[in-house]
Amino acid sequence: MRTLTLEPLTKAAFALFGEVIEADGSEFFLINNGSTRRYHRLATVQTAQPEDEVTISIFRATALPRPLTITQLERHPLGSQAFMPLREKHFLIVVAPPADSPDSAAVRAFISNGRQGVNYHRGVWHHPVLCIEAEDDFLVIDRSGAGNNCDEHVFAEEEQLLLTYP
Repeated sequence: MRTLTLEPLTKAAFALFGEVIEADGSEFFLINNGSTRRYHRLATVQTAQPEDEVTISIFRATALPRPLTITQLERHPLGSQAFMPLREKHFLIVVAPPADSPDSAAVRAFISNGRQGVNYHRGVWHHPVLCIEAEDDFLVIDRSGAGNNCDEHVFAEEEQLLLTYP
């Protein structure tokens, strides 16, 4: 079983999978008479159809057992999906490039510094939210509309991956 190595979450390293949502190092302009920095368009919501809607939710996640065996990934073919931590806690991101099914050899793992979120592009394979603490909250921006927007892939036993983390 291949063990995944955690990579720091950076815009360059994550570009194949989506966008990193973070203020640090991002351009901004002043609004509200100069009292507020606006970090504009840090990510773009993707939807498949003009009638699709964009929803904003809060997900409350609980930590999974460690080490974690990655047995499956999911993707959203009809829209992007963004996760932004609300409690400034580190969280994990496990992804694979868009394809008909994920290639376990191409799976990568990232760790957020707690002030970074991610926006998965349409069709990017990813593990459901992975918090490190006992419980964590995430602001989630997602697509809502007609059609199935969640495909799941279960890896054969020999394709499963091991993720260890602090």
